[in-house]
Amino acid sequence: MKILFILNEPPYGSEKTYNALRLAMALQKDQSGTEVRVFLMADAVTAAIPAQTTPQGYYNVERMLKSVLAKGGHVKLCGTCCEARGIKAIPLVDGVEVSTMSQLAQWTVESDRVLVF
Repeated sequence: MKILFILNEPPYGSEKTYNALRLAMALQKDQSGTEVRVFLMADAVTAAIPAQTTPQGYYNVERMLKSVLAKGGHVKLCGTCCEARGIKAIPLVDGVEVSTMSQLAQWTVESDRVLVF
């Protein structure tokens, strides 16, 4: 099964990105054969900026993204959203790629489930 997560919320200040990534990680762990794809849009693209400091004991979205990638997941960012936030040309979390709406459209039609956070 292919599951696409579309995230729109910032990595911190709202727990939607955190909860989406928790679910993605649980699916990878508990449902073998599930392909997880994550597409970050709007303020969610800032989740791919590495080395963000979080308080001790607080979740860290970079670690969560790396976990999804390490288990064979794919993470892409909306290029237009990155451009609008001035992050298109900066380093991103390893394995994350800037992408396009065409790629999101392709992932959407290929997916068995699409979850939007």
